[in-house]
Amino acid sequence: MKNINVAYQLYSARELVEKDMLGVLKQLSAMGYKGVEFAGFFGHSADEINNMLSETKLKAVSSHVPVKDLKSNLSDIISFHKAIGCKYIVVPYVEENDRPGFPGFAKMIRFIYEAGVECKKNGLQLLYHNHDFEFEKISGMYGLDFLYDAVPENILKTEIDTCWVHYSDVDPIDYLLKYTGRAPVVHLKDYNGVKIEGDPYALIGIDKKASQDKKFTFLPVGQGVQDVKGLIDAGIKAGAEWFVVEQDEPTSNGPMEDARLSLEAIYG
Repeated sequence: MKNINVAYQLYSARELVEKDMLGVLKQLSAMGYKGVEFAGFFGHSADEINNMLSETKLKAVSSHVPVKDLKSNLSDIISFHKAIGCKYIVVPYVEENDRPGFPGFAKMIRFIYEAGVECKKNGLQLLYHNHDFEFEKISGMYGLDFLYDAVPENILKTEIDTCWVHYSDVDPIDYLLKYTGRAPVVHLKDYNGVKIEGDPYALIGIDKKASQDKKFTFLPVGQGVQDVKGLIDAGIKAGAEWFVVEQDEPTSNGPMEDARLSLEAIYG
């Protein structure tokens, strides 16, 4: 699998990145990662980001941008991402009221469409990164499918997080293949455990207690329940340009060793 492009979601090492982004990028490059997915820029200018990427020979693949920022500052966000050569802007997470089955879902679909159109006008592409809550059913179909049906394929493409698909009792291999031609970036994430009450992720600091429940543990890719080879094969068939390693919480090894183990499993 050495010929595939693997990037690293910097959220996975967020505390280290905040202190020393360049140091983290150097480590990732030395391991063999080819790109990164940003989750904030920690005050660095576009020129500073470009210099770091140039020094480490890493590609700015994609970037998770909170919905509130996309709503308040889309023009500047687009300009920044164009300046660092980052083609994909990603809707990373939506608050409860904006999720499938809640009152704000219809307005969120409209906003995603409008943001996607603006990205497209500027040569960028909007993606949507799922969790498990998008697998609630709306009018007999998964909320995530409802979203992708409502917004044209050229305006919104997928960033399928294979962990949350699997966690939702949906086959992530089949689900990836369902979006063949619409899946340029795929999240590879592994875990052990079963569904727990509440949010099992600590994304943007929401519910850390639940994420540490012993019934559910994030793991390096290849150490949990996922069929890694099957996911990569499906991703390739679906047209994935990049696979992104994400691990919301590190093991006791720490995020950099987890990153190395994940890459070893993928390229092994």
